[in-house]
Amino acid sequence: MTVNISHTADIQAFFDKVAGLDHAEGNPRFKKIIRRVLQDTARLIEDLEVSEDEFWHAIDYLNRLGGRNEAGLLAAGLGIEHFLDLLQDAKDAEAGLGGGTPRTIEGPLYVAGAPLAEGEARMDDGTDPGVVMFLYGQVFAADGRPLAGATVDLWHANTQGTYSYFDSSQSAYNLRRRIVTDAEGRYRARSIVPSGYGCDPQGPTQECLDQLGRHGQRPAHVHFFISAPGHRHLTTQINFAGDRYLWDDFAYATRDGLIGELRFVEDAAAAHDRGVQGGRFAELAFDFHLQAATAPQAEERSRRPRALQG
Repeated sequence: MTVNISHTADIQAFFDKVAGLDHAEGNPRFKKIIRRVLQDTARLIEDLEVSEDEFWHAIDYLNRLGGRNEAGLLAAGLGIEHFLDLLQDAKDAEAGLGGGTPRTIEGPLYVAGAPLAEGEARMDDGTDPGVVMFLYGQVFAADGRPLAGATVDLWHANTQGTYSYFDSSQSAYNLRRRIVTDAEGRYRARSIVPSGYGCDPQGPTQECLDQLGRHGQRPAHVHFFISAPGHRHLTTQINFAGDRYLWDDFAYATRDGLIGELRFVEDAAAAHDRGVQGGRFAELAFDFHLQAATAPQAEERSRRPRALQG
């Protein structure tokens, strides 16, 4: 039998008290959000007749999710992070803002403070036997001119699909760099071709995806923050054309305009000239076009909590 009591005056007053609305102390914005969470949770329990067993299994799941530090991964896997991008796209359209390279999700694996280089950098520490990749391009200003002095902050996985800092076997800041563009707005990086990756099959994110009948795989990709004075900060990533999961990314990060063509070169002489052993390497060219910042805060990335190498 369905019983609905969340709308009654007594329950409403109880939720107001729990959310701290009966006194002035605390954070008003936080109180408002918690009040809504309480109301919507109660309605969900009633409307779907959530049993006590189901509820406490959900609490246990949240405990395990936090214990494995996978909340950010689940937010991507459930499409919530992609929804935030779609919502910002809609706000931009409403405000008449458009153009430039599309945004897409940051993901949970950024680490602040990567080494800073002028114009070009080598990203790998030489221990991964992956195919050498030369990644390069230009950053363009809102007026279409090459943008000198922009910061290209980029990071990606190794050939096993893992990221430095989160994978303790890798050296600090391996496959993570910040590059300041040269006078022609160019950036150049030597790295290795990254692999896609999947959620830990034994982890809570994949446990949830299993219940939804979904896989937890991502295509190979490279993440970027692009920033420059007077321009809107861009969070984006390049996914590789031809990847099996290009349009089946469990994190929904692939977007038109963000697909890179990875070109493999089999040329011993060209490889030798570029300091590559084995005669084979890859190239990926990708340019970025920024929007003008309409306010100073638009130049900055979000204040989302992020890892910092110790």
